[in-house]
Amino acid sequence: MKRAGFTMIELIFVIVILGILAAVAIPKLAATRTDAEVAKMATNAATVISDIGSHFTSQGSIGTNWFDMTNVALESASGTVSDATTTAAKIFDTGSTPEACVTYTVNSATDGNVTISVSKTSATCKAVALKIAPLVKDYVFGGIGIK
Repeated sequence: MKRAGFTMIELIFVIVILGILAAVAIPKLAATRTDAEVAKMATNAATVISDIGSHFTSQGSIGTNWFDMTNVALESASGTVSDATTTAAKIFDTGSTPEACVTYTVNSATDGNVTISVSKTSATCKAVALKIAPLVKDYVFGGIGIK
């Protein structure tokens, strides 16, 4: 009589192969998550500048409320969501110790002067800084041009 099934050696080989595949795949998935976070933050940084420029063009000055200018989630220096009295706002990374990676400072609302600065402390912020390097400068939206 012949028995159908797997031997113990065959099962051990399958388990070892699955373990090797898991050891290779898990770090790749973690790196993909970080890359996605960096891409999201870089896109948000570009979107905020575009939104501020559009708002200035339509309204003639930069608003005092970030919610009127953009839908990107920004926070004030105190860590709360930006409100009507905020002159600076930040985009934070979402790591274990969140850091403000990108900071927008309104120098003059009537002239449309906005400064962008980037923190380069955490690995995520360093990657964001590389991606948005061309955006990091002073903007003057009031028809004078970009410095």
